[in-house]
Amino acid sequence: MDEEISVPPVTPQTPLGLFGTEALIGEEDRAIRDTVRQYVEEKVKPKLADWYEDGSLPVRELAKEVGSLGVLGMHLEGYGCAGTTATAYGLACMELEAGDSGLRSLVSVQGSLAMFAIWKYGSEEQKQQWLPAMAAGDAIGCFGLTEPDFGSNPAGMRTRAVRDGSDWVLDGTKMWITNGSVADVAVVWARTDDPGNKVRGFVVPAGTPGFSAPEIKKKMSLRASVTSELVLDGVRLPQSAVLPEAVGLSGPLSCLNEARYGIVFGALGAARDCLETTLEYARQREIFDKPLAAYQLSQAKLADMSLELGKGMLLALHLGALKDGGSLRPEQVSLGKLNSVREAIAIARECRTMLGAAGITLEYPVMRHANNLESVLTYEGTSEVHQLVIGQALTGEAAFR
Repeated sequence: MDEEISVPPVTPQTPLGLFGTEALIGEEDRAIRDTVRQYVEEKVKPKLADWYEDGSLPVRELAKEVGSLGVLGMHLEGYGCAGTTATAYGLACMELEAGDSGLRSLVSVQGSLAMFAIWKYGSEEQKQQWLPAMAAGDAIGCFGLTEPDFGSNPAGMRTRAVRDGSDWVLDGTKMWITNGSVADVAVVWARTDDPGNKVRGFVVPAGTPGFSAPEIKKKMSLRASVTSELVLDGVRLPQSAVLPEAVGLSGPLSCLNEARYGIVFGALGAARDCLETTLEYARQREIFDKPLAAYQLSQAKLADMSLELGKGMLLALHLGALKDGGSLRPEQVSLGKLNSVREAIAIARECRTMLGAAGITLEYPVMRHANNLESVLTYEGTSEVHQLVIGQALTGEAAFR
């Protein structure tokens, strides 16, 4: 008689535990990450389904809370900013997006777009006026670059800034602006009438005559996020509103690079939340008298998804180390953004199949993450744009036109 083979019990591991990524994260960065994770788990996740269903987000309340944690502009130095490592910022983005992409978008736009633009290109007066309040969450910022007809091609922007004596007068429209309707200040980019029609950045207080920010409704993605249009109708600004150190498109593009770095980590947070939810569901869901997790097809799916999540995390941590070392290049950020979002949305969709009909409800976060990632796939550079950035780096040939 064949002797029955006894298989010892195995303690289930988490997907990232399988890769041992904790060993690659420093103690201080890990502590920051854990603080943000605890906040998201206790204060945000219980309310997200309702916010998503209602198509709303209490931006000011949340900004104050994350500001008190030191998350807003956390990777910047001075002016009330925490001055953390880039890796810590990435890990914080991961935890925020494990809650919801809308929450991470709020923080990204505030810290890596609006605050970063003022911090890097602003005058000392602008920095003193806005950055401490924005770091604390007392003032909300937005970033006006994208236009209705110019997303991937910001060089075609039609928003104009014309000199009138010592003032500037801005006219134009910006679209798909996170935080726009609730912002206290907007960093707006416009083509000027200076020689060469150089693009310049302007710090626009929300109460300025001619400035309005109607909210965009009826979204199917990023519902727990405030998305707006910015309308500039004869907005008159003094010379002191200009960001003095930003001339040309390199200014706004460098800000976008900061924001998409956070997405490299953030999208993986959404994927991790989907995968951990699905693992727990598969262990408990009984089908044909045994757990869904005990089937070979289920395990094959879970293994493949964990592999992609782990590879994405290893790349993200490597890019974080490069950024902390001051050697991260824009095309490397494109590698991370393309990979993280592409794999995250694939993981979210696959997880939805494993949850069956339960996967389409807000009882579980999977469909919400999948819908949100459709937006993340598009903003801060579409997948196609990042493919072309990488292609140019490999071949030396620009193929954008």
